[in-house]
Amino acid sequence: MKNQYNPKKHHRRSIRLKDYDYSQEGLYFITICVQNKICLFGNMAEGKMTLNIVGEMIKKEWLKIPERFPNTALHEYVVMPNHFHAIIEILNNQIEHREQPQGIALSMGDIIGAFKSIVTNEYIQGVKTLDWKPFNIRLLQRNYWEHIIRNTNSFLRISDYIINNPANWKDDKFYME
Repeated sequence: MKNQYNPKKHHRRSIRLKDYDYSQEGLYFITICVQNKICLFGNMAEGKMTLNIVGEMIKKEWLKIPERFPNTALHEYVVMPNHFHAIIEILNNQIEHREQPQGIALSMGDIIGAFKSIVTNEYIQGVKTLDWKPFNIRLLQRNYWEHIIRNTNSFLRISDYIINNPANWKDDKFYME
């Protein structure tokens, strides 16, 4: 007999800051990982990341975020073999544009969810037409990690971390050979 769903046992706790409005203006450091940390986005050699076609697709779709969400600005980012780090900024979130009805503020979760969905759909097309490696159940981990950047020192420290992430790959917690 299969285990039945038990909300006390199977409930996933939110990793988001309780009572924080993730649609408000601010800077956010995000990390998105490939499911099971499989290296799908390229290779690391001598501290430099070489993106493959999948890594290039990730980069291209990330850079389209401000087109899709004009209330965003992109800062430092890096595509690593099995994860992606970036700093994204939500600007005035009440602007009008095609994708966002007036008065509805999009949250960081909405933006990252759209990005992950687009990337997954593009990857599925690559599996079907370009012989990309199939994935089991999901391409990217269910959630993503974020950190609210609250001051200039934090912004500079995180920017430096992102810039130097390829050089520090072997010490990275996501490192896989």
